Amino acid sequence: MRLLIHEKAHTRLRDALDALPGALQRVVMGEDGRLMLGEAELTADEAQPDIVYANADAFFSPKAPIFLTAALKSPGLAWVQSGAAGVDHAIFGQFVQKGAVLTTSHGQAVGMADYVLWGVLDALQDGPGRRAAQAAGEWKRLVFREVEGTRWVVVGFGAIGQGVARRARAFGAQVTGVRRNAAAHPDADAMATPDELPGLLPQADVVVLSVPATPQTRHMADAGFFGALKPGAIFVNVGRGALVDEPALLAALESGAVGQAVLDVFEVEPLPAQSPFWAHPRVTLTPHSSGMSVGNAARNDALFLDNLRRYLGGEALRNVADPKDVLAGGG
Repeated sequence: MRLLIHEKAHTRLRDALDALPGALQRVVMGEDGRLMLGEAELTADEAQPDIVYANADAFFSPKAPIFLTAALKSPGLAWVQSGAAGVDHAIFGQFVQKGAVLTTSHGQAVGMADYVLWGVLDALQDGPGRRAAQAAGEWKRLVFREVEGTRWVVVGFGAIGQGVARRARAFGAQVTGVRRNAAAHPDADAMATPDELPGLLPQADVVVLSVPATPQTRHMADAGFFGALKPGAIFVNVGRGALVDEPALLAALESGAVGQAVLDVFEVEPLPAQSPFWAHPRVTLTPHSSGMSVGNAARNDALFLDNLRRYLGGEALRNVADPKDVLAGGG
């Protein structure tokens, strides 16, 4: 049985892989794109992995096309462990079409939840105004809003949404989680279904989107969505850019329906230089990096090792993606 893995991940996991029972051959891709099986260099056709650890080391490598080609060309590809939570990348559909099982990861949820709290706190405390005063050398005291007593609506209540809710409630916020299963959840004050969302928006001080992009969620945040918001609400998107009708968001920012937008994802990425979001005074944006925290790799590695032991032992894997969702381009 063969594993395809990037050399950075292999370096971190070498000892754990050595301790596994049985023979697991390792095809290791270096930063130079060379595929090595021990001392032998292989072509992408010759790699033929059964298992692929497609984590950030591989995906963000300049030689990622070699890694992914080696995976796709393998006739025996059986399982791919992703380092991401979403499954809307086209490559995942190709893996599933080959018959491979795809498992996802929520390792980035910790960092993403921290990111959301940072963005909202910065908006509530007028971070832009404070930084402008500092840059101008002004001793300017600015009044800010407190988190306590604010109402948050978190749309998408998986690992990321639950992490956001725990943090916000620790600051005294009231949180309503929105997902298809609206059963009570210990991390939320209340739960609701997506059909109930329009009725929640007029009372929300903060709305967070942490849902995947699917045909059903595309442009869910449209003119009607923003028109229903409480004036001055803070809007956060850490899901996917396709969730938002961007012209409608810009109009809502201009009208004051949205007081501040915290955006980590966009419909076109990288965000074009001419995009009005770059210089908008009420927009905080980052380059799809909300999950890039220092603890992410260790959490993803731990999940991969656990799933690898399960796979080798014939046990059920954790976080198996539904092939229908993958092929539909959503998670």
